[in-house]
Amino acid sequence: MPIYTFPKLLVERGLFIDASCVWRWVQAYAPEIARRCRPHLKSTNKSYRVDETYIKVKGKDRYLYRAVDSTGQTIDFLLTAKRDAASAKRFFRRVFRAEGNPMARVLNVDKNPAYPAAVRALKAEGTLPRRVRLRQCRYLNNVVEQDHRLVKRRVWLAKGYGSFQSAWRTLQGIETLHMINTG
Repeated sequence: MPIYTFPKLLVERGLFIDASCVWRWVQAYAPEIARRCRPHLKSTNKSYRVDETYIKVKGKDRYLYRAVDSTGQTIDFLLTAKRDAASAKRFFRRVFRAEGNPMARVLNVDKNPAYPAAVRALKAEGTLPRRVRLRQCRYLNNVVEQDHRLVKRRVWLAKGYGSFQSAWRTLQGIETLHMINTG
């Protein structure tokens, strides 16, 4: 069920809820729903597509790193303040630490110079096996680029966020609902 139909469903049933109430529900329950649904998701394949997109928080660009497999199933996501090698490294650590995701065979990324540096550092410290290939080809990331549209559509409705924490909690809810809807 798309999130934008939720208030309409309540009105049909005679319940009149203010939008700020729904906002508070999202802030309170989205992280919990995200945590609880993780163990029930389908296993992903070993071909990861990684990309980042920007989200406005207090009028400044923040970066939403996202990883999907070759079929378009979301693996993980992370909102960061910067778009650098340290943020990419933190995102990759999060992706490879997550339960239920097999170790990647290949990482398809765009031409962002932060990705090779992060992968080299992770291989040097032993977090990432040496056999994992990094492939920098912008056309292979069309799956994740198209997947950004669904997230950006919901974010556009919010017209930006007032704080980093509220943006992160809302994005957890959006991404979780997207993961549930895609299987």
